[in-house]
Amino acid sequence: MDSRSWTPTRLTAAQSEERRRAAVAMLRRGEPPAAVARRLGVSRVSVWRWWRTSRTRGRRGLRARPRPGRPARPGARQWRRLTGLLEQGAAAAGFETERWTLGRIAAVVAREFGVRYHPRYLERPLKAHGFTVHRPATRARERDELVIARWPTREWVALKKRRGAPGARWSSWTRRGTASARGRARRGRAAA
Repeated sequence: MDSRSWTPTRLTAAQSEERRRAAVAMLRRGEPPAAVARRLGVSRVSVWRWWRTSRTRGRRGLRARPRPGRPARPGARQWRRLTGLLEQGAAAAGFETERWTLGRIAAVVAREFGVRYHPRYLERPLKAHGFTVHRPATRARERDELVIARWPTREWVALKKRRGAPGARWSSWTRRGTASARGRARRGRAAA
């Protein structure tokens, strides 16, 4: 590994492991620790620490360790995969019904990507990636679809026919018309 060709600002775990192994290999070839540290862009203390670790624990001691802290958030590729999972339906994801809730989506994200979201917080990233809230229409349990389908053709037609029938009463059958109707005395200037 030659640091003059490329020196990233932040190394991945695999690149850090490669750098530690390269430092130990240079020390075994007889290069001085100061030259190794300059060449790899690290301190001499780090070079000596890697040397001691390789002497006591071998190559296993130089392996990359998992980074502490919160796991990374899902990337664009994982959001596309999540879109596919959500389109397959909740039953395909192992739930009893087809209803997607934030809790269920959070469980799928944790299971598939290893990232834990609180269900309340998950709403904002979902909206940012094009998902929308769909609330199911509430319906009465006693709802009879056959009666509902028949109503516009029978009952509504009968109601419309009755309204215009001769002798039918208005909602206010005691006095037909409005305040501006003929035969009614007007008040104020209009009366003069």
